[in-house]
Amino acid sequence: MKQIIFIKNMVCNRCESVLQREFEKLEIKVYSIELGVVIVELESEETMQIIEQIIQRNGFEIIKEDGEILVEKVKTLLIETLHYKNGSEMSNSEFLSKQLHRDYSVISKLFSSRVGITIEKYFINLKVEKAKELIQMGNLSFSQIAYSLDYKNSSHLSKQFKTITGMSMSTYKEAQIWNRKTFDKIV
Repeated sequence: MKQIIFIKNMVCNRCESVLQREFEKLEIKVYSIELGVVIVELESEETMQIIEQIIQRNGFEIIKEDGEILVEKVKTLLIETLHYKNGSEMSNSEFLSKQLHRDYSVISKLFSSRVGITIEKYFINLKVEKAKELIQMGNLSFSQIAYSLDYKNSSHLSKQFKTITGMSMSTYKEAQIWNRKTFDKIV
C-alpha cells in the first residue's frame, strides 16, 4: 500500500538523497521523495517502524498533525523559493495561497501561532542566513548578494541583516566568525 509520510526538517536535496540511500539499502520501495514528503510502499507495520527509525536516525521527524504539516509545507515552499527562484513576480502571500490552496490569512495565522513569528519575518531570517552563506563564500559583492535575494538595493538587505544579526554585513565579513544557522533551525 502506498503511504504518504510528511517529514519535518528536510531542507535541501542532500536530505532527500540521504533518505533515498537509506531506503534503498533496506529495499524499501520509494515512489517519490521531495522536501518534506516521502511516498513509500508500506508492506507491514514493521516496515513503518523501520521507516520511522531511519527518519529519526537522520535527524528528521514524522509529522502527523494537519496544522504542523501545513507549517512545514510553508517552510519548504519558502526555502525552495529562496534557492530556486520561480521567476514569478508573485508575492509570497499569493504564491503560498496558490500552492497550498488556502486563504493566506488562514495560513499566516496558523504559521504565526505554531512558529512564533510571522511568515514575513521567517522569510527575512531565511534571506539573512542565505546572505551569510554568500558573504562567507566571498564571490559576490553586497549589491550582488542583495540582487540575488530579490532586493531592489543592498541598503534594504543591510538594514535587515543588522537588525537580525546585530552587526553590519561588512563587520560580519571582516570578523569571519561564521555563526550561521541551518535552515531547519530558523525560527
